[in-house]
Amino acid sequence: MEGEHGNGGGSGVVDTTKADRQVWLMKCPLVVSKSWQARAASNSSDPQPVAKVVLSVDPLRSDDLEFTMEMAEDVVGPRSYSLNMFKDFVPMCVFSENNQAGRLAVEGKVEHKFDMKPHNENFEEYGKMCRERTSKSMIKNRQIQVIDNDRGMHMRPLPGMVGLIAVNKDKKKAAAVKPSDLKRTRRDRGELEDIMFKLFERQPNWTLKQLVQETDQPAQFLKEILNELCMYNKRGANQGTYELKPEYKKAAENTGAD
Repeated sequence: MEGEHGNGGGSGVVDTTKADRQVWLMKCPLVVSKSWQARAASNSSDPQPVAKVVLSVDPLRSDDLEFTMEMAEDVVGPRSYSLNMFKDFVPMCVFSENNQAGRLAVEGKVEHKFDMKPHNENFEEYGKMCRERTSKSMIKNRQIQVIDNDRGMHMRPLPGMVGLIAVNKDKKKAAAVKPSDLKRTRRDRGELEDIMFKLFERQPNWTLKQLVQETDQPAQFLKEILNELCMYNKRGANQGTYELKPEYKKAAENTGAD
């Protein structure tokens, strides 16, 4: 890259006329940057100041400098900001480029670097503005797209898909109707106890699932009857099954003998 003092106009030539000019580099909040850009676009023919920098000096401490930026009246957001100055930073230069003329120039060397932050009295207003911006960014704008196709090709199933779609619908219907999902009606308690005794005459051990299928009764209602009539096997060969309590076994045997 070549350097040339003067206007410079050729490709690969950088105008370094202002290379020794001291400039300030400032990191500002997004809302301030957008507000300045909008104002610059609206007042391009008659540019107006967007802010002013106030420097406060302590007479007793000449090294203690305080920078404050005050926004113009029509700038959105807090009106006053503190500028925190950094002295230790990597040396930097500012460049500009004219897209139409293809001109690249050095605008100056960074002397001070600042970070902007709202004054304490503006924190509440700035926080509210940030929360509103976050809320807006989380809202998803739904879009309606019109398909220019009066023959409806995008809505027709592809060849070989018709039978597949019908089968999938049948599977969904079959899966939707399950015996466990149907509402079961409770029987009379005495009638259900008689049915249970007959089942245990057929075989001595039953699981809850088997009894629900045999009696077509709600599982919770069956558990209430089983807790009264049966013992639950927690271990052994018949683990996980119910069997009649000894007193009910004798009653059932006596009934069968009669």
